Amino acid sequence: MAQDYYDVLGVGKKASQDEIKKAHRKLVRQYHPDRNPDDKAAEEKFKEIQAAYDVLGDEEKRKQYDSGGGMFGGFGQGGGNPFGQGAAQGNPFGQGAPSGFGDIFSTIFNRGGGGAAGPERGRDLETDARISFDDAMAGTQITVTIPKSERCPTCAGSGAEPGTSPETCPRCGGRGVEAQGQGFFSISQPCPQCQGTGQIIPTPCHTCGGSGLTHQTKRYKVNIPAGVKDGTRIRVAGKGEAGFRGAPSGDLFVTIQVAPSPIFKRLDDGNLEVEVPISVTEAMRGGTVEVPTLSETKRIRVGAGTQNGAIQRLRGEGPPKSGGKSRGDIRYRLNVVIPKELTDDQRRAVDQLAEAMNGEDPRAELLRGARSKAADNG
Repeated sequence: MAQDYYDVLGVGKKASQDEIKKAHRKLVRQYHPDRNPDDKAAEEKFKEIQAAYDVLGDEEKRKQYDSGGGMFGGFGQGGGNPFGQGAAQGNPFGQGAPSGFGDIFSTIFNRGGGGAAGPERGRDLETDARISFDDAMAGTQITVTIPKSERCPTCAGSGAEPGTSPETCPRCGGRGVEAQGQGFFSISQPCPQCQGTGQIIPTPCHTCGGSGLTHQTKRYKVNIPAGVKDGTRIRVAGKGEAGFRGAPSGDLFVTIQVAPSPIFKRLDDGNLEVEVPISVTEAMRGGTVEVPTLSETKRIRVGAGTQNGAIQRLRGEGPPKSGGKSRGDIRYRLNVVIPKELTDDQRRAVDQLAEAMNGEDPRAELLRGARSKAADNG
């Protein structure tokens, strides 16, 4: 019996698409083959999770699933398929057949027209990959491990045992549909014998059972561009599920998770910011201080009388921008550090400074305004 996809993802039937996406990502991180090497149970669970998300993560497929009471066959499972061999990938009528109920009724006014559905493109796959902040800034290459369907190596994806070939369906004559009704209008529906493909396989391949697909775990190298942001989705063309009976493969999408940096903060404008402590005397007298960049350290100028929270900038030292032709900036926020304890010498020095600055009241303007307002109200 096919599993309930909502149970597989651990969400309720009224869950939003965003809740389904979050549940999928959480489970992928938990059961990903890279985190569970040589754990067959985890690998099978990962396949179930991907199959469930393939349906529930797509609003149209989810509607079909909900209306059909769970007619989609599980990933790599033989059961749960009410339309016979080949029904999978989110299409209750089998791969290669018209996708969903909308296509059944698309021929209502065709006077019995219609024809066999063409080969069905493989579904897209998604996975997450976590990289360090340094790798995100410099660019890198990672390897992802994906359980997926591949074209059967024995029959080259045809589904027929080597030495044999698919044959024209005797029931529909290769049209892939049957017309019902008489008179001016007729309704066409997928042929139940060939599931809408127009062909049958008298001698199914002994390796794939006639589906033309086998399930494997593949490893792919993915190039990560320099300056990539957290949440970036990278497309790897043609590395998704294999297409049905020779159709093109889907794509693989890798969502990049960038680990936070203990030093740099990524800003919305594409620049970086660093909190830089400076002493009271540096703020008062000015000078130069050493600060980090992405590749080394450099010195920046602190002006005399620098206030807490002041910003200094090194242009072109930040992350690479889109296309890699220019770089962003690094902003340094200067934070004045006040000592919590003073030595006797330091205390005497502070007293001397206070005496030397006697008569300078930084709150004078503030209080002058407050007194003037009180006088007006009086």
